[in-house]
Amino acid sequence: MRSRPSTVLTALAVVAALTATACTAQSQAQHKPKEKPGLFKPGSQISYQKYGKDYPATKVNDVPGPCSYDSISRKDYSGQTLKIISHAVPVIGEPTQLHAKQFEDITGGKVEIVNVPFGELYQKILTPLQAGQPAYDVMFYPSLWIGDMAPYLEPVPQEYLDTRGMKDVTKTYMDVATWNGKVVQYPVDGDRHYLKVRADVLKDPKWKAAYQQATGQELQVPETWAEYQRTAEFFSGKDLDDDGKRNYGSAEVTKRDDLTFSAFISRAAPYVKNPDVKGGVFFDVETMKPLINTPGFVRALDDMVKAKSTWAPGGANFGLGDEIFSFGGGQTLMSYSWDDAFIQAQQPDSRIRNDVQAAPLPGSSEVYNRTTKSWDKKANQAPYFTWGWTSAVAKASTHHQMAFDYLCFFSNEANTALDLTIGRFGVNPYRYSHFDPAFWQEQGWDKEVAESYVLTLSGMEKSGNRVFDLRVPGVNQYMSALANGIASAVAGQDSPQEALDGVAREWSKITDQIGKDKVQSAYRDVVALEDNS
Repeated sequence: MRSRPSTVLTALAVVAALTATACTAQSQAQHKPKEKPGLFKPGSQISYQKYGKDYPATKVNDVPGPCSYDSISRKDYSGQTLKIISHAVPVIGEPTQLHAKQFEDITGGKVEIVNVPFGELYQKILTPLQAGQPAYDVMFYPSLWIGDMAPYLEPVPQEYLDTRGMKDVTKTYMDVATWNGKVVQYPVDGDRHYLKVRADVLKDPKWKAAYQQATGQELQVPETWAEYQRTAEFFSGKDLDDDGKRNYGSAEVTKRDDLTFSAFISRAAPYVKNPDVKGGVFFDVETMKPLINTPGFVRALDDMVKAKSTWAPGGANFGLGDEIFSFGGGQTLMSYSWDDAFIQAQQPDSRIRNDVQAAPLPGSSEVYNRTTKSWDKKANQAPYFTWGWTSAVAKASTHHQMAFDYLCFFSNEANTALDLTIGRFGVNPYRYSHFDPAFWQEQGWDKEVAESYVLTLSGMEKSGNRVFDLRVPGVNQYMSALANGIASAVAGQDSPQEALDGVAREWSKITDQIGKDKVQSAYRDVVALEDNS
């Protein structure tokens, strides 16, 4: 006990030193670029092919504006180094690297990138930020971490908010980028969960007849999770391609430390988001009591446990990349997470290209009412806007303009048009212009496929019964606890109710540790996004 005052004094000294470091860093003059002749003519054709054979031959025109190849190439950043942290390759990590190489080539600046696996990304970014040390100028990370990141981020300057591309970002994703009235994240992606199916199988007369005979039901795109399970069970283990290999019913993100919590929320959404009940999905916003172990969530976890029989070998440990290539490669009939699996299926060399269809997430025939503590017998759907990758500039960076120029270049119209078509990149529609089916038809998509995709995504923007991610301080702790509970139920170690009861207890502890008022204040913003009808 006697050593405690010494420990406290040491801690205070460390804090003071770190604070001084932060103040010094922020007071240093920002490095501005010199001007030089441009390397591109306005409207030049842009292609990625010179950067590797793995990139499609697609060409698009450079769109005039401050973020264009032409404009950015007029800035001389020679002698300056930009430090970036991003997710591991390929998802978001690969476009980070590609656009860094391009940025170096046209500005003369140097860009250093650290790519980190998802399970390590949160601490690798947050720890130096909290210490006041600008380890990185630019960070790419899941947008739901905004509650923890916001105090350390430089607001996006007005000159970038006024660009054509930024003004085209949908209202939903501008809301996602905003904290306490300020845009502190730079939108580069828009993520939602929706249903993907192999339309060639579901429309095949042979399979339609077999399904009707076996189940007594018509084979169609599933509209509820019960239909999804029935369809997945029927097709799992069958050879759908006459290639001598078994196919499977469902590809899902199930790996504990690789976004399984998002897959679970997709399954839970129609059971827990009652359009007649306001005030929170994850917590009661007035009391901050966790709702994660209420009957709707338990029903969803029970569904997920039953789904194991429809997964491919190894499917109980699928990360996002596994899910992308399982559905995108034709191994499985259906999946329901991010865009990437659908875009992968639509790659020019895909054997199921133009044989797929997008549709809203499955709904339910009843939805839990936490006010009456009973089930409302009515059809219900609840689109899920799941975090999405975002980017931001550290407040402590001394390269603000270089950092924002890199991000505006990363997301310029030409780069985004190309990135959207590369499934492994993880860049998905987030601007109104991305909902034009003509754009996708120009990429070789059949009209029916393009329209199913665009209508599914744009329809979610109009919904009045939506679910968003938690977006509060400590969100990584909450989601880690949820992932552990899901894993224990899927592994058969606990029943769904027991597993989620344990999650609820953990969530209460986390709230107490962070501070109820602090979490509640942030959660009110989430509830405002959800209760928008």
